Amino acid sequence: MKTGIKTYNFVGAILVFVGLPIMFLSLGDSPRRSLLKESISLLTVVAFSLMLGQFFLARSNRYFISAFRFSSVLAVHKFIGYSAVGVFLVHPFLIVLPRFFEAGVSPIEALITMLTTYESRGVVLGLTAWSLMLLIGVTSLFRDKMNMSYRTWKWFHGILSLLFIVVASWHAIELGRHTGKLISVFIILLALTGSVLLMRQYADQIQDASGAKQ
Repeated sequence: MKTGIKTYNFVGAILVFVGLPIMFLSLGDSPRRSLLKESISLLTVVAFSLMLGQFFLARSNRYFISAFRFSSVLAVHKFIGYSAVGVFLVHPFLIVLPRFFEAGVSPIEALITMLTTYESRGVVLGLTAWSLMLLIGVTSLFRDKMNMSYRTWKWFHGILSLLFIVVASWHAIELGRHTGKLISVFIILLALTGSVLLMRQYADQIQDASGAKQ
């Protein structure tokens, strides 16, 4: 019985966080571009969807956690997290990568222009999200070196993650060429649901701590 529940959860997660973004991207009305550009768009959308899925690979998602050992869920959470962070660390360079194979502005010039266009709200949001993501990745990697308890670090990690998801989602909807209406609604729904799950978990922890003191 439990094996069946695990299978349903696993298949469902793949369909939601990988299958749906691919389907929405294919249904988009944006003009088709080169294979390289379309591949980069696909990688970006799926990586961001999996990043949103991180909220559902936590203790806040009690239904999902009950079907698996938490150590297994944590291992998947770390693997997806570090993989997605790796993709988004090179995201600015992936955007200008096709310039190597096109005439016109060089990749370096395009990158400098993109990173210094501060009058663009989308660019500022992107740089802010990139910085938050880097901070999340570094603090997760060196958590054992940080002088804070696991509970404190968990709150720190959760708050950073919430800030990142809000800013990154806004950036994707504001500036993402591949972010059409379907993907925008998908991003908003996942971000809201994941944020509510996380905030509910923290509210329960505060309530439990208050009850223990009494």
